[in-house]
Amino acid sequence: MNVESTASLVEWLHENREPFRIVGNGTWLGAGRPVPASRHLSVQPITGVVEYVPGDLTMTVRAGTRHAELDAITRREGQWLGLDPVMCAGGTIGATIATASAGPLVHSIGAVRDIVLGLETVAGNGIVSRGGGKVVKNVAGYDLVRLHTGAFGTLGIITEVSLRLRALPEVDETVALELDARTPLLAHLVRFRNLTLSPLTIELVGASMAEQLGLSACAHFVVRLGGNEPRVNAQRALLSALGTLQAVPGAFWQAVNVFEGAIGTAGLAVARVSHRPSQLADVWSHVHAAISSAKAAPFFMRATVSRGNIRVVLPHADGESDQQFVAALTSIAQTITPPGGHVVWEQLPVHVWPYIPSAVADPLSHGLQRTFDPDGRCNPGILGAPWTK
Repeated sequence: MNVESTASLVEWLHENREPFRIVGNGTWLGAGRPVPASRHLSVQPITGVVEYVPGDLTMTVRAGTRHAELDAITRREGQWLGLDPVMCAGGTIGATIATASAGPLVHSIGAVRDIVLGLETVAGNGIVSRGGGKVVKNVAGYDLVRLHTGAFGTLGIITEVSLRLRALPEVDETVALELDARTPLLAHLVRFRNLTLSPLTIELVGASMAEQLGLSACAHFVVRLGGNEPRVNAQRALLSALGTLQAVPGAFWQAVNVFEGAIGTAGLAVARVSHRPSQLADVWSHVHAAISSAKAAPFFMRATVSRGNIRVVLPHADGESDQQFVAALTSIAQTITPPGGHVVWEQLPVHVWPYIPSAVADPLSHGLQRTFDPDGRCNPGILGAPWTK
């Protein structure tokens, strides 16, 4: 079912009582646990700019608006949104907020929750709610914005969002620094963190992924520098003290963004591993060991250095049977979580989900879901089995 406005969505919800799967542009349909609903509710037609005030660096748009459209509009004013989640060019802003998916630019721009100023949502029973506002300074009411951000549509349907924008940097360039495998990762990180850098992005890219992206087959720091020319030159000079820098075309980040889609395998698994940034070297080693002990290559890893978040991509290898892939993923799920860390499985083959415990199958999460969606209509099942204790 396609709906073209908030009003038509409310009307549809009043007329139909079955559970449904919320769909934007379909980019994130493989994410999260399977949804036992035969109906798909498409909000893709709810699109377009509601209000854009360049002088305030704010914009209000409907949830079905694609990132590529937002980028084209804001760049004409010398501004940008600065969100770069996986497959963002073809994805919608509503899906990005629902999944709280952030890319490398989270280092300088902030997480999705830092960019969203306000939301309009529609609950499964058709009640329309608004949280936050259209301006940066807004403290009215409960913080429904953060509650819906990352809830995977389980609390309601996002229909309209107000966003904080940034000025485009005058210079935007990317360099890569090859890491000597004989030196421990911690030593590389310490040297890097001792520099007084303020880049747009610092990503640690593992050897397998670096090779796939056109770099040499070893780990790299890939740094995106932004600002005026003197600022960028100064930062590049600081980085060059660590080794020889390789200029990387700006298209590199688009390749990172579509990397998982480019692998082209139906049996893809994706996990996000998080910990304190100071523990990145240990967590990187732990995750690599957990995967290596259970699964044959290939697998791919990258990390946002300042956040301590690692993204792991595990494709179905050639010659690997379905049973072997399931067994490997089940084993990895039991060992990949580092001490004191957290893992979210973002994507798994449908038949693997039953073996993976839900990270949010707790009384608080399900209590919120029952409060906002008492009939269990919005993306049922994504939080895992209902809490019964």
